[in-house]
Amino acid sequence: MAVATTRPVRSSRNQLTTERFKKQFDLIAENVETVIKGKSDVVRLALVAILCEGHILFEDVPGTGKSMLARALGQSMEALTTRVQCTPDMLPGDITGSSILDQKRGQFEFRPGPIFTNVLLADEINRATPKTQSALLEAMAERRVSADGTTYDLPRPFLVLATQNPVEQAGTFPLPEAQLDRFLFKLSMGYMAREHEFEVMFDNSVQLSIEDLGSVVSTVDVQAMINYAATLSVAPEVGYYIVDLVQASRTDPAVAMGGSPRASISLLRAARVLAASDGRDDVYPDDVRTVLRPVMAHRLVLHPDAMLRGDTVEAALERITGAVKPPLSARNGR
Repeated sequence: MAVATTRPVRSSRNQLTTERFKKQFDLIAENVETVIKGKSDVVRLALVAILCEGHILFEDVPGTGKSMLARALGQSMEALTTRVQCTPDMLPGDITGSSILDQKRGQFEFRPGPIFTNVLLADEINRATPKTQSALLEAMAERRVSADGTTYDLPRPFLVLATQNPVEQAGTFPLPEAQLDRFLFKLSMGYMAREHEFEVMFDNSVQLSIEDLGSVVSTVDVQAMINYAATLSVAPEVGYYIVDLVQASRTDPAVAMGGSPRASISLLRAARVLAASDGRDDVYPDDVRTVLRPVMAHRLVLHPDAMLRGDTVEAALERITGAVKPPLSARNGR
């Protein structure tokens, strides 16, 4: 059974340095990896998402550890975690909350829904109707909920980890491209390697190992990390490298719809967090290339004839990366 790791780290915003950012990032990642075995890249990208205030769409078969990842992230940060199972009869108010009549006072009172949390697992989001999906995605983008003329801010940090099953498509409502664009990353856990599945099987044979997982930072620490990463220096050459990559995705002959300006912003924010997690104050082109696929793959739409020829999004991204040369030197960043 995994042993809980409880090593509280306390810091305030003005005490945070790149070294401390890296230390806290590694602490969270290592704590999560005590229950999520053999998925270090996915764990670290999920952490990057929460630190640049993005959201993740997981397309995976059931039972690969997505719920456990959401719980492990929340528990590692002393954060609130909730889960909703999306169904066709779910209403927007079932997620955002709704006003209920208080019979004693004779007034309507807003009851917050499960979205008022730090980490929300929206399981099988494509089973919810487009109306409910829109309510969820609007709250993800705005980080607030409006009801009866009043606006309620969502907690910070706030991460939505949505899932959809690529196998069972009957009775589902696929997310349109405009809504896919709201997700920072699209990731896949995938099945574990033989030795990791063996370890997980025995770790969870009596009690789920996640039950013993402790916190290593607080949500205040995470907010400080979010604020710190947003201030990291980015040289103009690296900034134009990001823009050129996204613009190249719009001119590739196989691509019908390339990355949006939101994709450029997402690449910049994710690259900043990645640089800070590596203990650096400057963003390198390698940081951009590392997050290019998880940021861009779900945003590209291929022409039907390109798909008939066997072309893929991965091949298009390879062409784009090869066509846009990274800067060899950079001036002071902004």
